[in-house]
Amino acid sequence: MNQYAVIVIGGGPAGLFCSLLLGKGGCKTLLLEKMPTCGRKLLLSGSGQCNLTHTGPISEFISHYGDHGRFIRPALMHFSNVKLISFFQDRGVPFRDDGNGKYFPESGKARDILNVLLKEANEAGVIIHTSEPVHTISHDISGFTVTTRTDTYHSTGVVLATGGYTYPVTGSTGDGYTLAQALGHTIAEPGPALTPIHTPNFPFRDLSGISFSQVPLTLYREKKKVHEARGDLLITHTGFSGPGILDMSRYFRAGDELRVSFIQYTNINSAREGLISRFSSGGVKQVKTILTSIPLPDRFVRLIMELAEVPPDMTCAQFPKEMRNRLIPMLLEYPVQEMKPGGENEAMVSRGGVSLDEVRKESMESRILPGLYCIGEVLDIDGDCGGYNLQAAFSTGALATDTLLKKLKIPEKI
Repeated sequence: MNQYAVIVIGGGPAGLFCSLLLGKGGCKTLLLEKMPTCGRKLLLSGSGQCNLTHTGPISEFISHYGDHGRFIRPALMHFSNVKLISFFQDRGVPFRDDGNGKYFPESGKARDILNVLLKEANEAGVIIHTSEPVHTISHDISGFTVTTRTDTYHSTGVVLATGGYTYPVTGSTGDGYTLAQALGHTIAEPGPALTPIHTPNFPFRDLSGISFSQVPLTLYREKKKVHEARGDLLITHTGFSGPGILDMSRYFRAGDELRVSFIQYTNINSAREGLISRFSSGGVKQVKTILTSIPLPDRFVRLIMELAEVPPDMTCAQFPKEMRNRLIPMLLEYPVQEMKPGGENEAMVSRGGVSLDEVRKESMESRILPGLYCIGEVLDIDGDCGGYNLQAAFSTGALATDTLLKKLKIPEKI
């Protein structure tokens, strides 16, 4: 009979980690993966190098999950970045810090992480079925019934670890949303996150590769400010990218206007007055000389002056107020009105997913249906770039495991 203690649906990092911990804890576990192999999206993470997590105290991670840091906190505290790194180090994977707080396998190969997960799952006795997509999940007094394309299985618990909907070639096509919804869960509208933005007729296309450090970014919706942040900005051939844009992209919606500053500031009014003062006292210095001394890249200065219709040889003494009033807003609040976030094939992760109001943050167990657990990217939570999403996948998987082993009266062994 196809009877298991727990069935894990999805063979990404969250599902693999959860299932191997369950297996190590003595729990008869079945993992169902619809693709021919597990971990396909993991192999693409960090451009194939796998940015596993981030440095620093785990308490500092909380602010890197948008508005949902309070939900993910118990999972992070239960299984921290230190525990995650130690898990793989103890199994022969050395790590390096890239200098910006990101942890990568020393080999630069995501395959090393996946190999450990698969080896540990196999040694823990986890039954893995690939090329077996789940069609339905039902529940009655006897437990769960999971029906796939080829068979039917029964279990006491089910873990949804199906991921989001981005990078569909890896198997992330939003299946978990449909399965969770059929079991009574609400799905927060899915969308792309950690994605660049594209804009038609992009005037800075010839400046691709130029970047700006820790500049203010402000998002407006129906002429009201809805979010502001600061981060590194990168000009691409078709729009803007860089960590600041990627992290902010979870908030982008159709019709929004993004205003980009190319200059660091703490207060925009002070920044505006500072620029006016520089130009007013510049005398015979050229406007472009003032701007490059900020410093701003020379190629960028030439183009932004052209867009503001300021002659390239204009001196500060000649600089009329009407030209100044065109240039300064372009520097401090450049409007990006027709922006289009990258789609499902470009976004690194998904925003939206199973509503967090319906999941217990202390266990990852459903409030709607006891015995059902949701972990990883299927949840309505996404992290900033820098390893925060993979950390959430492992942490939520570990927390769900702990709860399941306790409920099944099997002591946890991590």
